[in-house]
Amino acid sequence: MEQLAQQEKIKEKVYGKQKIYFADQEQFPTISDPELKQLDAQVSELNSQVQSAQLSCQQLETELKELNSSMTTEDMMREIKDLKEECSKYQQKLDKMKSAANHVTPEEKEKVYSERKQFCKEWKKRKRMATDIFDAILEGYPKSKKQFFEEVGVETDEDYNVSPPDI
Repeated sequence: MEQLAQQEKIKEKVYGKQKIYFADQEQFPTISDPELKQLDAQVSELNSQVQSAQLSCQQLETELKELNSSMTTEDMMREIKDLKEECSKYQQKLDKMKSAANHVTPEEKEKVYSERKQFCKEWKKRKRMATDIFDAILEGYPKSKKQFFEEVGVETDEDYNVSPPDI
């Protein structure tokens, strides 16, 4: 910096132990107001070009990220091959199921559903009867319902988080 100051390309000011260097304003040509306005217009035009170039760059970077995150052609071909193999396995399994001789007839199906319905009704009926009996016993019992069940050894549906299904 001192060398540039000696060559009078920049100016130097000394403030105690500190030195400050700055550009020599006299070496720059004087610019008129119209020229300054023209330069300002050029600066704003160049700024707008920079902004549009940055926007374009961002769009291209986004597109590049999308393309890099997508599968390559080889990966896609491998995936298609794997899916076709899986599809053929499922097709074979479906064909086996269709050709199986152990189909359930509609009559058998209806019989199973009616038995299920009957058993569910019976379950609810018996649960209601047991609840009525327990309530009658508990009217004169000095301890809580939970303590009574523990003493007698009763296990309820609620202990196992089950309930009779809706019919």
